[in-house]
Amino acid sequence: MSRVPSFEQIFDHHLRVLSTTLRPGTMTHYRCVARHFLTYLRTTFPHLGQLSQLRRDPHLLGWFRCLCQHHPPLCNATRTNYLLWLRRLLQDLAQNSPALPLDLIRSEDFPPPARYLPRPLSPPEDQRLQQELRRTDDLAANALLLIRATGIRIGECIDLPLDCLRQVGPDQWALHVPLGKLHTERLVPADAEVRRIVARILTLRASALPAPLAEAEGLLLPRCGRHHPWFSPMRSTLAKAAKQAGCSGRVGPHRLRHSFATEMVRLGVSLPALMQLLGHKDIRMTLQYVQVTQQDLQREFHQARQRAAQPHPLPELLLPPRIPNADLPGIRQALAATRHLLEMYSRQLGDTKAKRKLRRLDRRLLAVASQLGRIAIPKK
Repeated sequence: MSRVPSFEQIFDHHLRVLSTTLRPGTMTHYRCVARHFLTYLRTTFPHLGQLSQLRRDPHLLGWFRCLCQHHPPLCNATRTNYLLWLRRLLQDLAQNSPALPLDLIRSEDFPPPARYLPRPLSPPEDQRLQQELRRTDDLAANALLLIRATGIRIGECIDLPLDCLRQVGPDQWALHVPLGKLHTERLVPADAEVRRIVARILTLRASALPAPLAEAEGLLLPRCGRHHPWFSPMRSTLAKAAKQAGCSGRVGPHRLRHSFATEMVRLGVSLPALMQLLGHKDIRMTLQYVQVTQQDLQREFHQARQRAAQPHPLPELLLPPRIPNADLPGIRQALAATRHLLEMYSRQLGDTKAKRKLRRLDRRLLAVASQLGRIAIPKK
């Protein structure tokens, strides 16, 4: 008689299969939730021996309650991730085990998402913090200034290449951000301040120890081993600078990104452009980064009112004279006026079929005007 594999063996085998296609960081999350779930089952239901015996009630519902009673308490986002990861594992296992129900974890089991508020620094705090970072003037402080000036993520900043500054036009520069969190790369416009910060980092980098420089060949920030050691110094430097600057609340690197996004909107950058600057794929995520204060509303409202109070000049229709000149400029002018009249007439029509005919006629007139433009005017 063949031995029935244990829960640990079943999950371990499937995790090894997933590791062939998923990134190591993602596999760490899956292994963590599998270990937590299996520990709960082994402790609470020691007699549960087969995967087909797993049920929503009491096994999964009991684990949900265990997550709610976790010490220290888990935030809603963490609990949501636990449920998502375990649901993926159980659904994969259910494909090979018909006796395992597919609806062990349902949509109503997920906790409500926490309201994600933008957390930009106030303008006075922002200015004081940047001044404090400039006074500190080490590699970590300048890397944080680069995050604030460009809105890049801390991980993207750590992975910046040595030649991250690219010239994209006459006197136009951009910061090349390599593949980041969303596996996309982008070019962030770089002004004189950004170029000054990068130059300062290069100067400080030259005085670093030989070992980090050897391991960080081709990277802007020197490092020993993996890039994780930079996270702690940068956060520590930022916390110390924020305390010296008198900033309210906890200040992490991501608040610099929020401050950049809010500043860009106040300076008139559109949301689609801001989405590109931040490296987002969804405009809804960009909206979560922007804080609109009452002062912003007042300013936008009064500017809109001032624009509305100014009379808008009506476009003039340049009609040809009753008898246009019998030359090429006169014919082209008559064609342009005819196309304009056709457009005005088409907008008044409700008949879709008639509009299509007018659009075809307009294309023919455009082709005629194009051909006329290729005819050379004879010299007199």
